[in-house]
Amino acid sequence: MNNSENNKNYPNKWLGVFCGAYMGTDETVHELVKELGEALALNKIGLVYGGGGIGVMGSIADAVLENDGWVMGVVPKNLLETEMAHTSLDELVIVESMHERKKTMYEKADAFCALPGGLGTLEEIFESTTWTKLKLHNKYKRVMLLDNNGFWLNFIDLLDDITSSGFIKPEDREIISRHDSVSEIISNFKKP
Repeated sequence: MNNSENNKNYPNKWLGVFCGAYMGTDETVHELVKELGEALALNKIGLVYGGGGIGVMGSIADAVLENDGWVMGVVPKNLLETEMAHTSLDELVIVESMHERKKTMYEKADAFCALPGGLGTLEEIFESTTWTKLKLHNKYKRVMLLDNNGFWLNFIDLLDDITSSGFIKPEDREIISRHDSVSEIISNFKKP
C-alpha cells in the first residue's frame, strides 16, 4: 500500500536493514536504532526492511518516519499478524513467501546493515553476503554490522576463524564489516 498523502521525495538510494522482531535485553539498542533512523532520514537514504511494527523492526521504521524519511516494508502474508505489520509506512509490499520478501529487499537495497537480531537476521546476513559473492545482486552490495556493546564481536571472530580455515576466501570475507557507530555506517554506505 502506498501512502497517497505522502509528498516526500522518493529516495535514490536504499539501505536494507536486517533486525529482530524482538527488542532484546540490552536497552541501549533502542537508542542505536533511533540514531540510525535519524541518520537515514537526514541523508535522504530510504529504509527497506521486513515491514514489522514490533521489536527492533518497528523501532527502526518509527525512527525514520519521525524524521520525515522514507520507509518501505516487505512482509509475507503469513507474517502480517505475528510480526504485526507496521501500518504507517510509505510503502508496504505484501508478498507470498519469506523467499520473496528477501529477494524484494535484496533487489531494492544498495547495501545492507544488520542491527542486533536473531536467527532471521543471521540468515539474511549470510544469504545477502552469498548473493554478493555469487554476483546475484545487480551490483556489489556490502553487508555492514552495526555493533552495540560488542554484540557482533563473537560473530566476527567466527567469520575470521572460518576464513583462516580456508572455507571463506579473504575477498569474500570483506563483504561483511563491523562498525561501532552510525556515522561509520553512513560513510561506508556512501562509498562507491
